[in-house]
Amino acid sequence: MIVKYLPIGKETGHDAGRQLLARMYKEETGCRLPEILLGERGKPYFAEGDYHFSIAHTKAMVFCALSKQPVGIDAEDLSRDVKLALAEKILSPYEYAQYEKAEDKRKALLTFWVLKEAAGKLTGEGINGYPNRTSFDLADTRVQVIENHLVAIIE
Repeated sequence: MIVKYLPIGKETGHDAGRQLLARMYKEETGCRLPEILLGERGKPYFAEGDYHFSIAHTKAMVFCALSKQPVGIDAEDLSRDVKLALAEKILSPYEYAQYEKAEDKRKALLTFWVLKEAAGKLTGEGINGYPNRTSFDLADTRVQVIENHLVAIIE
C-alpha cells in the first residue's frame, strides 16, 4: 500500500485528490490513470486493473491510498470544531465507554469518526444515519497524526 498527502492549493479537494491519485498511479505502474467508475452506493473504483484507492481531503490537505487490496482512508483536521453531543448518537456503547474516559473528548470523537468513515469507504457502504454499530478501539493503530490531521487507513 502507498499513502501520500499534499497541501491543497487553489484547486478543490476533489481535484487535488484526483491529481495526487494520478501521480501515484503513474509512479507505481508507469501507466496513466484508468477510467474511474462509481459503484452502486457511490464508491469510486478503477474500471480495469488490480489496484484499489481511497481519497480523503480536508480544507487544507488531501490524502490518498493506493493498494492491491480494497482500502479506505479518512482524515479530519485536529483543530476542527466538533459537537460533542454527537458522541451519544454515533458511538456504540463500547466506543462511548472509551470516549467517556478520554482526556481529550474532541480528539477521541474525531478518532472514532475517521475510523468509521475509513471503514465505510473500504466496504463501499458509506455512513448512513447514526453509525453506532461499530466496535472500534480508541488506541487503534490504523489511526495516525499526519500534518495536524487524524488519518485512518483501513485495508
